[in-house]
Amino acid sequence: MIESCTLPLIMDYKVDKKQKYVVVTTTSEKLNTTNAPDLKSEFVMITNDGAKNIILDLSSCQYCDSSGLSAILVANRLCEQVEGKFILTGLQEEVESLIRISLLDTILTITNSLDEAEAAMEEAAG
Repeated sequence: MIESCTLPLIMDYKVDKKQKYVVVTTTSEKLNTTNAPDLKSEFVMITNDGAKNIILDLSSCQYCDSSGLSAILVANRLCEQVEGKFILTGLQEEVESLIRISLLDTILTITNSLDEAEAAMEEAAG
């Protein structure tokens, strides 16, 4: 008899739902074509569940490609569509450089730490 087994779904991020916002923290060193589509889907589910405000903490992320940037922009757009706020935090040197080269730092709200992002979100969310 062959037993079926279900492999656990391994997410490269964790989701922490707060009262006024949701914190999504990447747990992988890379945000790329492998995991960015799942992260985009998570952002859609979060906003479909009624959340308007998202903090994306990339403190574990050392590398980001165009798919990762696309996921970040999707989150920003989804929050804007529901008149919410998106904050990006915890940028490591390489990722921050890519964000700046892409000029995304001119349209995204970026903080240095999760504490700073949470304080800004509390203030914005009232």
